[in-house]
Parts: sequence; structure tokens; C-alpha cells
Amino acid sequence: MLNLQLGIRHAVGKQGPITLDLKSSAFDPKEKVWTRFPPEGSKYTPPHSSCDFRWKDYCPQVFRTLRRLFKVDAADYMLSLCGDQALRELSSPGKSGSFFYLTSNDQYMIKTMKKAEVKIFLKMLRAYYNHVRSFENTLVTKFFGLHCVKLAGANQKKVRFVIMGNLFCSDHFIHRRFDLKGSSLGRTTDKPQTEIDEYTILKDLDLNFIFRLQKHWYQEFQRQVDKDCDFLEQENIMDYSLLVGVHFRDKRVIMTEGSFDSDSSRGSSPHLSPHLSRGDTDPNRLSKIKLGSNMPTKAELTIRKSDCEPQLIGEPTGELYDVILYFGIIDILQDYDISKKLEHAYKSFQYDPTSISAVDPKQYSRRFKDFVYKAFQEDKVDI
Repeated sequence: MLNLQLGIRHAVGKQGPITLDLKSSAFDPKEKVWTRFPPEGSKYTPPHSSCDFRWKDYCPQVFRTLRRLFKVDAADYMLSLCGDQALRELSSPGKSGSFFYLTSNDQYMIKTMKKAEVKIFLKMLRAYYNHVRSFENTLVTKFFGLHCVKLAGANQKKVRFVIMGNLFCSDHFIHRRFDLKGSSLGRTTDKPQTEIDEYTILKDLDLNFIFRLQKHWYQEFQRQVDKDCDFLEQENIMDYSLLVGVHFRDKRVIMTEGSFDSDSSRGSSPHLSPHLSRGDTDPNRLSKIKLGSNMPTKAELTIRKSDCEPQLIGEPTGELYDVILYFGIIDILQDYDISKKLEHAYKSFQYDPTSISAVDPKQYSRRFKDFVYKAFQEDKVDI
């Protein structure tokens, strides 16, 4: 962690000229800068208490420009990642075996990466750059840096990691989290009902709401999801998710799954800012609403029929809640390679091929959109 912070301080401190029209060479996977960090310090690096290590910056000019596109202030970025407060490791590695760290102000997330993921990312970096430059409201993950720490000596261990925006960095407490793919096989939490809390990542078959967006936002949402899915399909990417965070504005709401009172849960999280309700009273709140962030919406409770066939979206009940939504498309570095094709073929013998996660990018994109446009609908009643 110290090596990572030393490296970032060094990399971000080397500010060069920024131009939005980058040359092809800036995106070359071979475009990387190695720096050695000896403990005693060097002409370019400070002395430090860690072991001797080497630091690699991938495509530094591209990420410097991306940070500018995403309106990230270099000083704030460095302070968030390299300030006195340590990065927090999130409870457990994901299914991929990656570890996640969060900055103390919740703004940035750091994820360790496999070599194969880095290759995929570098291969699609130019298309990613062009996409986020063209669509300011893109819902795909915001990436700010791609780096590697290599320990010197006999160990020679390499740790690659990417720095991303944290979707749930918010003044509102997130009461429910959903990871939605549009597939049904295995897409439910393995926790018993009584143990579901605000940190449980719920899945497609756990979703018990339809989110009703105002007409303007629904049209913008559809437009952007279409564009983002087109981009991912063209890059041969599948297995991504729509990550959704729900804040219930009515403090009296008692959630049925985990039966916790939203009042008593507020402030109990070690992962969230103490100013949890500032957004509710902020007179400028409306100006801060953007697609996927701080969006006031209605959530209609749904109930699934208890048939044998699992219903992806339940029947609407007419019971409405005022909520604030945060959402974005995550896990966009999984391409449809030979292992995924084999997984699809193997599982197709046992299950309905359309229900499994590993399907080709075209089919994945179509199924993902079909599901998302049922879970998010236009609110026909003007608010």
C-alpha cells in the first residue's frame, strides 16, 4: 500500500501538457514508464521505509487526459490516494480473486488486476477513451490510472492495479445494493433473508422493485445504455453488470428482507461519510443530479409468482417509495475468450443457454438491455 502511494505521488506529480487529441503512440500497450524506488531515495524519488521496488505507469498521458476529462483535480486526487489516512481494504476479494481498496474519502476505489485483464484494458483503451470523450453521461466505470508495483530481490512479485471512481461515494446512506446482469442462473444472494443488510450485494432474482424514472431521465437512460452496450459489444466484452444503489428517503421504511430500520442503520457504516443526509437538505441538490448519480426516483415494490419458473421481474404491487438512485456499468474487462466459450458450451448441456452468464457479447448486450429496460421504466405520472 505504501509502495502504491509513493508511486502515485510520483506519477501524478509529473504533470505534463494535456491535449485531448492524443497521438496513436499514447495508446500503445508498450507505452509504459518504469521508475525504481530504492529505500535510500534517488535523484527522482524520495527515501522511504518500504522495500526496494519498481513502479510502472501504463499509458500515463492517456490517464492524465482521462482525469482531466472526468474533471478530477490533480491535487485532490493525490491527497485522496496518498494522504495520511490509509487506504481501507474492503472485506473480501471478489469472485475474480481481486482485492479492493477504498480511499478514506470514499471517492476512489483501487482494484488489483490479473495480467489478462490488463491486456484487455490496454487493447480497448483507445476505444474507451473515445467513448467517454464522446458521451459525458456514460455509465461505464471511470478509470483514472493503471499501474504496477514490482518488488525487487528474490521475490520479484508483480501487483497490477487500476484506480476507479467509487459509484457509491455519496452523502446518502445506501440501503440496498443490486448487481444486475439480466441472467437468472445462480443470480440470487446466498445469504438467508434475516442476514441481508445494506452491504449485501443482491442479484437479479433478489430485485423486488421497478424503478420509475421521470420521462426526461428515462429517455436519457435508454439512450446512454444503448450507446454503452454498443461500445462493450464492439469491444467483445460480456459479463458486465449494472450496479445499483438505493437510498430510501422515507426514514420510517422498514425493509422486509433484512428487517432493519433505515433510521437505526444510519451512521453505522465504517465505509461511509458521516454526513449521510446532507443531500436531503441541500438547496443546491437539484443542480447536482446527473444520470446515475443522486437521482430522485420512485421505486415500485414487486412480487414474484411462486411458479417453478423463476421470474426475472416480479408483478408490480402499486406500493411506491421515494428513493434516490446511484448506478453504473461495472466489470467491463471480461472478454469472450476461449474459456468463456467453453464455459457456455459446458453449462448449455445442463441449463437453459439463455439463463447463464457466459454468452457471446451480442447476446449478452441484448439480454442485459431487455432486463434493464424492464427494471427501469418511465414514470407515466408527472411528478
